[in-house]
Amino acid sequence: MRPKPKQHKPPHPYLSGNFAPIQRVVPLTPCSYTGTIPNDLAGGEYVRNGGNPVANDSLGRDAHWFDGDGMLTGVSFRRSHEKGAIQPEFVNQYILTDVFLSTITSTSIETPILPSIATLVNPLSSLVTITLRILRTLLLVLLSHLPGSKQSIKKISVANTAILYHDGRALATCESGPPMRVALPALETVGWFNGEKCEGESAAVARSGFGGKGPLSFFREWTTAHPRVDPESKELLLFHSTFVPPYVHYSIVTPTSKESSLSHVASETLFNAPIPGIQSAKMMHDFGVSKAHSIIMDLPLSLDPLNLAKNKPVVAYDPTSRARFGIFPRYQPEKARWFETRACCIFHTANSWDTLSTDLTSGEQRVESVNMLACRLTSASLVFSAGALAAPVPTTSVPDHEREEEQCRLYYYNFSLDSDKKNAIRHQWALSAIPFEFPSLRDSVSMSAARYIYGCSVSDASFGAALGRAVKMDALVKMDVGTLIARGKSNPPTSISGCVDSRDVSKIMNSGEVNDPIKIFKMPEGWYAQESRFVPRQDGINEDDGWLLSYVFDESQLQEDGECRPDAKSELWIIDAKSMAKVVAKVHLPQRVPYGLHGNWFSREDVQNQRPIERLRSLPTKAGKMQDASPVSQAWMSVRRMIEPFLA
Repeated sequence: MRPKPKQHKPPHPYLSGNFAPIQRVVPLTPCSYTGTIPNDLAGGEYVRNGGNPVANDSLGRDAHWFDGDGMLTGVSFRRSHEKGAIQPEFVNQYILTDVFLSTITSTSIETPILPSIATLVNPLSSLVTITLRILRTLLLVLLSHLPGSKQSIKKISVANTAILYHDGRALATCESGPPMRVALPALETVGWFNGEKCEGESAAVARSGFGGKGPLSFFREWTTAHPRVDPESKELLLFHSTFVPPYVHYSIVTPTSKESSLSHVASETLFNAPIPGIQSAKMMHDFGVSKAHSIIMDLPLSLDPLNLAKNKPVVAYDPTSRARFGIFPRYQPEKARWFETRACCIFHTANSWDTLSTDLTSGEQRVESVNMLACRLTSASLVFSAGALAAPVPTTSVPDHEREEEQCRLYYYNFSLDSDKKNAIRHQWALSAIPFEFPSLRDSVSMSAARYIYGCSVSDASFGAALGRAVKMDALVKMDVGTLIARGKSNPPTSISGCVDSRDVSKIMNSGEVNDPIKIFKMPEGWYAQESRFVPRQDGINEDDGWLLSYVFDESQLQEDGECRPDAKSELWIIDAKSMAKVVAKVHLPQRVPYGLHGNWFSREDVQNQRPIERLRSLPTKAGKMQDASPVSQAWMSVRRMIEPFLA
């Protein structure tokens, strides 16, 4: 464990309170609980990912909510025998990425090896500052490959964003590299997954996997943090966003197990197929996938180091440009059709599905439109506020008829495929006026017309007010999107700016309507939740028969200076997902869980059916690569000892 950092100026809001990283890792440890743990959870595990910087000595540095080394936090629900009591067990572990291992084996590094996203997006960051930060990273990566280093950095991903399950593997993800496999339930790190196999597995590799070969393969293996797994075919679908043309590639990894229930699955895995029509590097975080189509979002939020040559920030948002959605058949990205609309930002999609129609002559079914639910922001403010930065004032004015209030709402899009000549968006409006982010749903109904979407909200009067500080979520929301979409189609709101239900959080909470299509679980005063995940009831009849799991924290445990007490603890709440009114159980954790990003539920079958592991990643125990005592080697080590403190 590193010594307590020295603080030279007020800490960053995303490095303090319950956003502050926690350095203590705990193996599987039994927890006490109150209430009744549902039998549906027996043998499964809830795991959440998030950034937790291990090099945290400078609390006044540039920092961003999306920075930091990946740390997984889980609660496993162990049952001793078939009908025995369920014992929840807490575990948290750092993901042993190259960057993490290189950091902890260095004697001098005080700030993260990678530059903060806040530095890259800050419009006040000078060209010199950004160049020096990037140069420092390149030098530290180079240094890691030279004598005297204990861990070389071959991949720069910190694997800190999300986690999913595919074909016998639990995979932690981040945009700056391939997925990293971890082992359930203890969350040990296995190795990088390249689409063919993982490090730590014994099977032979037939192909090079993500990225292919060549000088640009390093960038092409970077994958979205939100791959999608088809609940029926078990295919893993993902994209790779890069800085060079054609900018975005697309991959499908077919399962090698016998899980798939469909016969039409592509016979071979598809790696790095280019998606035509994208003209510049963009910040792409998520995408949409239906049973037959994929949706790539080309939004006016650039992520391009070449912006520096144009005297623009690396990350720049253009509100006068257009948002573009590329829709193509699942196995044919070269047939992308582009649909344009008003500028916006979307970081998370909730669900996508096809609408089918039947040809009266042939009787054949065809896809007449593709639908998508997504959390639409009217600006890029979240990118800046998550780094405690003020959003830049646009240099060009938006036409009056296109100006919108600062908001993030759950939007419905319907893209018509009827005409081969015209790409039209039939519907695009919000389902509700309340803020809505971190969407989730019952996994078995994803890629189809699911009725319910769950998410997080804030009870402030506006989303803009929430963005004025470190965002904390004090409400969990359940939306009957089936009912709201039907209402919107029968009485269409104003395109783009309109919404089906205009009530705010307080009005919904006070409505008293039994069949209200929006239900809100409001946290007690001073308590805050994190992204929730749905776990189905095994004997359930309806789609919403199940439970929501979320880590929660009581901020009465904060001290006067806003920092957490050393003995502060979090809880895992299990909430009735049908009523959204009852907490059926509270698991009392041995320590706090910092506010993080995305999690997932792994069923008993997932845990039991993991692929065999030959070896795990581990902390280095031997001295570095320097074993030669020759004069040349000694001279190099003297130089190295001068370089390292300078880069620290």
